[in-house]
Amino acid sequence: MKIIIVGAGEVGYNIAGRLASENKQVIVIDKNPDAVRRLSERLDVQVILASGSNPKTLIDAGIKETDILLAVTDSDETNLVTCLMADLISPTTKKLARIRNSDFDSYYDRFKKENPHIDTIINPEIEVVNTIKRLMVVPGAVDVGDFADGRVKYVGIRLDRHSPMAGMKLFDFSLKFGEDRPLIAAIIRNNEVIVPKGDNNIESGDLIYFVSETEKLEKMLTLFGKKIIPIQRALIIGGGRIGERLAKSFETDSIKTKIIESDIGRCHYLSERMEKTVVLHGDGSDQKLFLEENCGQNDVVVSVTNDDETNILVSLLAKNMGVKNTITRIGKSTYFPLLATIGIEKVVSPRLSAVSSILKEVRKGKVLSDMSILGGRGEFIEAIALETSDITDQPLKKISFPKGAILVCILRNGQIMIPAGNSVVNPNDRIIMFAVKHAVKKLEKLLTVKLDFF
Repeated sequence: MKIIIVGAGEVGYNIAGRLASENKQVIVIDKNPDAVRRLSERLDVQVILASGSNPKTLIDAGIKETDILLAVTDSDETNLVTCLMADLISPTTKKLARIRNSDFDSYYDRFKKENPHIDTIINPEIEVVNTIKRLMVVPGAVDVGDFADGRVKYVGIRLDRHSPMAGMKLFDFSLKFGEDRPLIAAIIRNNEVIVPKGDNNIESGDLIYFVSETEKLEKMLTLFGKKIIPIQRALIIGGGRIGERLAKSFETDSIKTKIIESDIGRCHYLSERMEKTVVLHGDGSDQKLFLEENCGQNDVVVSVTNDDETNILVSLLAKNMGVKNTITRIGKSTYFPLLATIGIEKVVSPRLSAVSSILKEVRKGKVLSDMSILGGRGEFIEAIALETSDITDQPLKKISFPKGAILVCILRNGQIMIPAGNSVVNPNDRIIMFAVKHAVKKLEKLLTVKLDFF
């Protein structure tokens, strides 16, 4: 598979690294010499120093022989022009554009349907807002995602020492919990990702990723000593595009909301656009302001400024004032391994959201969703099992999955099935898999032949 990536920023750099590690043929185009130099020094990809929206550049890069074009620069306009030019030159190439400005929202369908067209619009900020709202619903969770059109969720939760599950082996779950037992996909212990087997035990302090039917989630959480708490009051730090989208969504949900924004001009803009949200001008990391606004009375504090350090400080201040539900926007991947050590675990990242959205579109075959977790160290993959695949019509114990990959569950006729050695996947079943980063390449090799996933 040949992929051209226009834009060598954080999103372009990370998706290029991910695809190159999976033996994709990757070409990255950017007109920034420093960005191009960074890629050429660190990644095994071809780089071109030029404007990706220039038709000659696209032709020279081999757009006519390219399977997928990803336009992920920081400029919406550049991404749009790049995709439109690519469509004129090579209509068969699949084109994805990263678009963040909400003014383009109402044009998405026309981009997809009218010529020249763009196959997929990726807006990581919309995905971040959706992630924030999922995290708010489960205060005790550090990560939440949806499968099967929202009917199934994965949840990452820290196991308390008082949990009745602490010290249990996974094969004991069936005896104790029956059909309502959790579907454990991954265990994170001492910063190591463990793909579980039946003889693995879970311990207090472990970060557990499990899968549950949405309608059974509340009951499942009680097994972990957690509960769903409705959100009534929210404080948003940062009135940028994410903060604005989030506040509008909260208004729709009748959540009492305040925004603190440091730029006075942006405050005036937000005040004109909001109906019920209270907009305050000030420094969101100012402890005095937090006290004046009774920060501790909020059900959730969401810090989504463009500065990672500010967001971290805000979350720590909020926790110190008694707010149990804090959500922190982080841009720098180097911070991810350190955050849990200081008590910050509910993290959202526009970059990771963009990468997950792109991976879903890049994977071949019947992949329905692809979600990166743990800063990209693991992936949940939801797909349709094809009739021609070797995974169907034979017991799972006869199928060799790569080390570090696991079939988490099977969805058939609206029912979730917990796979066992004798379980059989039928054609057209939805299957949810989990794989650590180093196993994805091997999984792809297996599934390309046997499942045509990729």
